[in-house]
Amino acid sequence: MLADKTTFNTELAGFLDASPTPFHAVSAMVTMLESAGFRALQESDHWDLSAGGKHYVVRNGSSIIAFIVGSEPMVESGINMVGAHTDSPCLMVKPQPEINTQGYFQLGIEVYGGALLNPWFDRDLSIAGRLVYTNAKGELKQTLIDFERPIATIPSLAIHLDREANSGRSINPQTDITPILLQADPSGTDKNRAKLDFRQFLTQHFLNSDDSVVDYDLCFYDTQKAAIIGLDDQFIASARLDNLLSCFVGCKAITSSDTERTCMLVCNDHEEVGSASACGADGPFLETVCARLCETQAKATVVSRVVSQSLMISCDNAHGVHPNFARKHDSLHLPQLNGGPVIKSNVKQRYATNSVTSSLFKQLCQQAGVPTQSFVSRNDMGCGSTIGPITAARLGVPTLDVGIPQLGMHSPRELAGAEDPVHLCAVLQAFFNSPVNDVAVVDKGL
Repeated sequence: MLADKTTFNTELAGFLDASPTPFHAVSAMVTMLESAGFRALQESDHWDLSAGGKHYVVRNGSSIIAFIVGSEPMVESGINMVGAHTDSPCLMVKPQPEINTQGYFQLGIEVYGGALLNPWFDRDLSIAGRLVYTNAKGELKQTLIDFERPIATIPSLAIHLDREANSGRSINPQTDITPILLQADPSGTDKNRAKLDFRQFLTQHFLNSDDSVVDYDLCFYDTQKAAIIGLDDQFIASARLDNLLSCFVGCKAITSSDTERTCMLVCNDHEEVGSASACGADGPFLETVCARLCETQAKATVVSRVVSQSLMISCDNAHGVHPNFARKHDSLHLPQLNGGPVIKSNVKQRYATNSVTSSLFKQLCQQAGVPTQSFVSRNDMGCGSTIGPITAARLGVPTLDVGIPQLGMHSPRELAGAEDPVHLCAVLQAFFNSPVNDVAVVDKGL
């Protein structure tokens, strides 16, 4: 059943606004999960799991796996898995960031992921992320912070000083996109105003006087809120649609699923930089959780037997056809916003889809009354990738890559169709409540 679009997208917009960093996104998902009866597990503890149990486990504060222990034996029914990622391209604050130039206080940044840099100019920016600090007892603690208001900007260079700005301008990420936060007192009475210690600045704003910042994971973000736009309210515009939209939809789907089958949602950090981390898809997080989950039903159960009966739907947004640049697409694969989820294929295995897994997904969509589309890159252009091929290679689980079509991917302001999140949620709900052991045809043949 399709959810009410207005209500669904209002909740989605609230989630996007509350999630300027992967840490905040995981925190918001924890709230959603706990409201639906999911309970936290610690990796360092013994897990006492039983049929019908709903749980989640967090790693590094930026990756999360939620699962429901089904009543059916996993060795027969497998695990219904949905994957997404919590990170987005952004501008990260460097460890020693203070820059004082021409009376301005600026912060040095490091570009995270394949960001479109031009759209970062002339935006109202804030800072959010994780602080690690020592308290009065000398104990290391951590907390999430968010200035929640514009505190910085990156002004464009006037066209009078760069006549090639509209024809051949390139951006040097080291020198051209350093945000401005502060100016020294122009009266000259406070010449040190623009010479702040950033860690002391953070302490003053977010910690007690006896605390001291040791380190941080902080990034700049655009403070413009998510919005439903267009003459007929057909689009949703926001930062971080890639890929927090999939995280939200996956979370909504698993919180409304039954307890008959074992279901799992995995949202990894670091996809935009290759996934090679302890909490990324190329790390052991998913494997270890699956192994511990399998132990709950039969100690003799071999994980590979469960995995062979499972299916992973990797959800990561797809390239919708841009009306001004349609030539960048294969002419027979032109995904439209509001046209339904896109099945992404690539023979070089940049996507994990094959004919069997795509057929299973099409069948699910048909049962849920959801339209589907297809995407294949042009032969003369490169192709992105997702957690799908990485998860398939590490775990051996049959996998496909799907995603909601969007425009402006990797910009600080992206665009998607207002219908598509509801469509994707409907099919993921159907997936979590459906048997998927037909994936055995991958190895047994049709």
